[in-house]
Amino acid sequence: MSETSPKLRAELEGIPTYKPGKPAAAGGPVAYKLSSNENPYPPLPSVLERVTTAACDLNRYPDMACAELMDELSERFGVPHSHLATGTGSVGIAQQLVQATSGPGDEVLYAWRSFEAYPIVTQISGARSVQVPLTPGDVHDLDAMADAITDRTRLIFVCNPNNPTGTVVRRAELERFLDRVPGDVLVVLDEAYREFNRDTEVPDGVELYRERPNVCVLRTFSKAYGLAGLRVGFAIAHEPVAAALRKTAVPFGVSQLAQTAAVASLRAEDELLGRVGSLVCERTRVVDGLRGHGWTVPETQANFVWLRLGERTVAFAQACEEHGVVVRPFPGEGVRVTIGETEANDIFLKVAEAFHKER
Repeated sequence: MSETSPKLRAELEGIPTYKPGKPAAAGGPVAYKLSSNENPYPPLPSVLERVTTAACDLNRYPDMACAELMDELSERFGVPHSHLATGTGSVGIAQQLVQATSGPGDEVLYAWRSFEAYPIVTQISGARSVQVPLTPGDVHDLDAMADAITDRTRLIFVCNPNNPTGTVVRRAELERFLDRVPGDVLVVLDEAYREFNRDTEVPDGVELYRERPNVCVLRTFSKAYGLAGLRVGFAIAHEPVAAALRKTAVPFGVSQLAQTAAVASLRAEDELLGRVGSLVCERTRVVDGLRGHGWTVPETQANFVWLRLGERTVAFAQACEEHGVVVRPFPGEGVRVTIGETEANDIFLKVAEAFHKER
């Protein structure tokens, strides 16, 4: 038997591993998972009923064209079908966008720290990541990002609200940035947390896309709509980009259960967004509580908060786990904490208060 191994692409060497939020330990002291930005509410009864019925056809392939979902999205956002593409969550579409635009010798530009999948999908394609540090206030430095554009830049991610800091970029600065981006560079507005935003100065990316052929908007059903376990997201972009996404999609990638649940969720949007409103109120309570204990917390428009802890990051995460909640640490930088059930948030606030007093 030969001792040689199949040759694999050199670009795969050193790809950072995506680290999912740590789950609550079964049978252990941890009771609440605040590490994955999931919606703590279960599916609406109307959504669950449709999914349960659809499960009877699991022996059949899903509709590869996602026709019913495309109809709903087209009507909901006022865009033609040819400007839509679906995928396995917004992260799946992000990977398709990089594959469609960037290869060896090309550059993908984004703020850092931002969504940890960006460097992974970039390196998989063979392109080079250009990471522009956030401002001291943990916000995108759009002027520095514009300065970093070169003739090798093919794609720019702008995560708005930003994961993991929850901060946003507002209309004037975003439009000024877009004006500086060459028309042949694709700008991806990753709006996975759009529904949690309450800042009226933050633009709706769909409105920006309408007048800018090089803007693509990503949305997902994983967060506000509570379908994280079904993996369905969508992109809105002008026809050449949307067509490229459909070409690079994995055949039958979006399951029929996911399509059915997404359609049912759009039809129950008022009820679902009422739940989002409750989470936003809880977010305000958590932020106020942290600041009242002396923490510096960036203004967040997502369903999580960010605490910059530096070298104390891991110790804080361990303290939370010991008291029954799991948070998402980024060692050496900080922790991201999802807004969850009231009981979970109360535990987190108590740990944070005690930890801050020990400083």
